[in-house]
Amino acid sequence: MRIAVTRPEEDAGPLKEKLEALGHEAVIVPLLDIRPRTGAAIPARPWQAIAVTSANGIRSLPEGHGLSSIRTLTVGPQSLKAARAAGFAAEAHGGDVNGLAAHIRATLDPGAGPILYLSGAETAGDLEGQMQAAGFACHRAVLYDAVPARDLGAAGDALRRGEIDAVLLYSPRSAKIWRALVESAGLSRQAGTVRNFCLSRNVASVLPEDWDKRVAGTPDEQAMLALLAQQGRSL
Repeated sequence: MRIAVTRPEEDAGPLKEKLEALGHEAVIVPLLDIRPRTGAAIPARPWQAIAVTSANGIRSLPEGHGLSSIRTLTVGPQSLKAARAAGFAAEAHGGDVNGLAAHIRATLDPGAGPILYLSGAETAGDLEGQMQAAGFACHRAVLYDAVPARDLGAAGDALRRGEIDAVLLYSPRSAKIWRALVESAGLSRQAGTVRNFCLSRNVASVLPEDWDKRVAGTPDEQAMLALLAQQGRSL
């Protein structure tokens, strides 16, 4: 299959290699440009744990942050890999924001210290709010902005020519951007007939009802690739 990969540049390359190893061709169309914030500061507090819901939270940490010795909880394989590569003793739990929040509530003590949440300006869920509602002190450190693409680039031309078989969508925000760019380019009919592989039902819900949507069994890349392999056999 010829597959549109919508992940940011930092994640699109490794995903492209995985798809090619499975016999697919990847068309890179980053829908978000990750821009770390200069001058971002993190308060010096006795953090009980660090919560990370995106690999970009780790990648955007300022130099000399001094946090790598603190217990770090991530949502899944991508954020776990980024955290360990940066020297953190990290664990992955939950698969998404709600799952990670549930794990923290079940295993950590609100009285043992505050939680540091490494975040972008826009998030798919309210981890900070969930933590505070459970009695935890939680500080959200906004470290980066995810700037939306202005057009579909080469993927738009390929979609118009019927040369895209599927698209991979990993977040509600990227799905919203994909839909908006497709509609502004007059390609809704074409986008509705390709297979839209979605990380979760929340991602799929952003797309029009009549589009061809497939949802991964669990919100992680391994499940996305398994779904792709399963569905691809019926093409």
